[in-house]
Amino acid sequence: MEGEEQMKIFNKISELRDYVKERRKESKSIALVPTMGYLHQGHLTLMKKAKEDTDIVIASIFVNPTQFGPTEDYEAYPRDLERDVNLAKEVGVDIMFAPETEEIYLKDELTTVTVDSLNERLCGASRPGHFDGVCTIVSKLFNILNPDQAYFGQKDAQQVLIIKKMVDDLNFDIEIVTVPIVREEDGLAMSSRNKYLNKEERKAALVLYSSLKLAKKLIASGERNANLIKEEMISLINQEDLAEIDYVKIVKQSNLEEINEIEGQILIALAVYIGQTRLIDNLMLEVEK
Repeated sequence: MEGEEQMKIFNKISELRDYVKERRKESKSIALVPTMGYLHQGHLTLMKKAKEDTDIVIASIFVNPTQFGPTEDYEAYPRDLERDVNLAKEVGVDIMFAPETEEIYLKDELTTVTVDSLNERLCGASRPGHFDGVCTIVSKLFNILNPDQAYFGQKDAQQVLIIKKMVDDLNFDIEIVTVPIVREEDGLAMSSRNKYLNKEERKAALVLYSSLKLAKKLIASGERNANLIKEEMISLINQEDLAEIDYVKIVKQSNLEEINEIEGQILIALAVYIGQTRLIDNLMLEVEK
């Protein structure tokens, strides 16, 4: 597709599949950037990277109901398709796939995709069923589009690991490309949920990144006791009155198992409620003993 062509918007699976088949005949490489919309600079960074790597970038906008729990914010989740279309156009997205729920999920659907073990740790422990919903929608998008590459942000580190495992286990011929966390100038990880924060909460939310920086500083100074580092992080977060910790964990990158000693490839991950808004952040490190 030539750069000056208008971005196309598809709502129907059959029409998008036909379009993709035609581009395949032209030997075009295709990238998928799956999102739930209300795009921010993190999403746009994924799209720019996809544009650099492939001929055609397809961004999906779909607020997936199956990954929200009964007490979570599905109805309140921010939506603004017109805004998203304009932002995606600016970074060169070729196709926007914005289906209705009925187009994606059949009324009598019985199939769910589950990645055992990995889905029970970190966010999975407090959001049962969440990653089943993620894996089901992502596998649907993979089957609909059969992209060469799919792009995900490192902010959702557990999600990336689970999707990579799903791709391996189910023999998807798709490369998963991970893009580093995009942060605001003051360090807050970009998220669609940041919109929920009032001015005071927005300031309080910086405690997530501050605790990660503290952990990195302790490790750099030679500390290798993971439990001590977690205690220091928790103590710092608890100094912020608006913060309520869901979890603070230090785990192996490969399988998300908790560790006692800092060594090798580790993931420091946390989820914290700031007021009513649940935010996540993480830091990946490779540490010599």
